[in-house]
This record gives sequence, structure tokens and C-alpha cells, in this order.
Amino acid sequence: MLPPNPSATGEAAVRARPTGLQVREAVKRFAARMPLHVSVIGLAALWSIPTIALLISSFRDPGLVVTSGWWNAFKDPFDFTLDNYETVLDQNGMARSFMNSLIITVPSTFLVILVAALAAYAFAWMQFPFRNLLFLVMVALLVVPLQMTLIPVLKLYVELNDRFGFLNNEVPLLGGRWFGTNSYAGIWVAHTAYGLPFAVYLLRNFFGGLPRDLFESAYLDGASDFKVFTRIVLPLSMPAIAALGIFQFLWVWNDLLVALIFLGDPDRAPMTLTITNLVSSFGTAYQLLTAAAFISMALPLVVFFALQRYFVQGILAGAVKG
Repeated sequence: MLPPNPSATGEAAVRARPTGLQVREAVKRFAARMPLHVSVIGLAALWSIPTIALLISSFRDPGLVVTSGWWNAFKDPFDFTLDNYETVLDQNGMARSFMNSLIITVPSTFLVILVAALAAYAFAWMQFPFRNLLFLVMVALLVVPLQMTLIPVLKLYVELNDRFGFLNNEVPLLGGRWFGTNSYAGIWVAHTAYGLPFAVYLLRNFFGGLPRDLFESAYLDGASDFKVFTRIVLPLSMPAIAALGIFQFLWVWNDLLVALIFLGDPDRAPMTLTITNLVSSFGTAYQLLTAAAFISMALPLVVFFALQRYFVQGILAGAVKG
């Protein structure tokens, strides 16, 4: 093997070195983008101030919270404490409410994704009578206010509990009734029904944009609709499904109205209801409210940042065809 030619290596290094014109062009592009970058960073910092203030206040002494601003927390003497979190978690039932929110949110999110994905695949690629009409009816449900359905659904739950007595029995481990009011299953069904119109609309548009050649090749190879759905559609649609999961998770986690209507039992109450009771009972105990609010924010922030890449891909999917 011949040794490298020093002159050739030197010439390649010279060619790879940026010229003065290239450097000036790069500086011009950077300077042109600088106002945009500064504006985005400034807006992000401004938007983060309430969250930072909430976090700092949750660790401060109650007397300091009401007498000085949160920005004074970094002045001597530093007086941060975990008493606010211990009080909220132990005495005010926030730990149990956190578990209730998980029990409500995780199944409600999974059921919406499962049912919406199956329905969206049928609307996008299967042929059956009145397909377009049914899809239009599904989309039309997006404009129906949720508040209009609360009383009819609540009456239906009460009638079911009255007609079928076994639904009022206690559920092992989870607690509450088997179905209806004051039951986890009842609020799972409610959240799934309320989230389906948007979920089906979102996933159907994404599924419909997948290449038709993939489906035709799979059908020619003898694949069933179920195999096409599980082997082709779901792997290619993970960005859209992740975006839908984030939307549904945040909506159910932050829900107050549906939980207030269908869960009257304090032992089944999610965090939103418990924080509402803190506001009414401890209106002046701001340090407890800040601690409870940050506990309720922690998990949604983790979910959002963990799935942020898929969320952005799902939002932009289908925006550019080409």
C-alpha cells in the first residue's frame, strides 16, 4: 500500500477550508436569523416565568410566601422547605388523588387510541355502506358541546344502576362501583366517548395519506385487514398516535367537569377535584396550592417532553405532500 501523498493531502485541506466569501455568507445568515432566535428564546423564557414562580413558591415558608415575592427566595437567608409537599400529600389526600388521576387517565387514553385507530383504518381503507356518511356524522360530533351531554349520560348511568343492582357492588382492589356513577369504568367510557370524534378525525386523515401501493402489495400477498393494520398502519403511524396520546392524556388529566359530574366519591376524586377543595378550604394557604398545583403539573410535563419528538412529527404529518 502506497503512503499518502503529502502534497495531495495539503491541497485537500486547503480546498476544505472555508473561504472568506463563505464565512461572510455564514455570518450574514446567522445575523439574519438572530432576531428570530432571540424572539423565540425570549418568548420561551417569558412563558416559563409562571411555572418557575410556582415551583419556587411551593418550597418556601408560608410566612414568606404571603409577605414577599418569589424572586426574593434567592436572597440570604435561603429558607426552602419540603413541609408544603408533606402536608399536601399526607393530610390533604393528594397522594391518593394522584393515583386516582393515573387510574382514570391511563385507561381512558389507551381506549381512545385503540378504538379510534380501528375506526380510522376502517374509514380510510375499508369499503362498507354509508362509510362517508358515518364519517361526516363522526366529524359533526366535534361541534356538539360537552356540557349538553352531561345530564343525559348521567341519567343513563343512574338508570343502569337502578335496573342492574350488581353494578353497585364494590370493585376489588380499585374500589367504587362496577359501572355508572362513582365508578372508574363509568368515567373511562365517558372520556372515551368524548375523545373519539377528534381522535378518529385525526387518525383517519393520517391513515388516508399513507401510500396506497403498500396496501395493494399486502393484499396481493394475502394479508388480512388485521395484519395490514398491525404490521403496516400502526408502525407507520406512531407519530400521529403519539400526538393523539399526548392530547388525550393532557385533556383527561386536567379535566374537572366530567370528574365532578360522574365521581362524587371523595375517595375516587382525581387531583383536579382535590385542588378545587384546597382552594375552597385553604384560600389563604397559597403555599399548599402551589405545591398541589406543581404535583399535578409534573407528570404531564414528563409525558410531553418524553414524546415531544413524536408530537411534532404527528402535528406536521401530512402538511406537505410531495
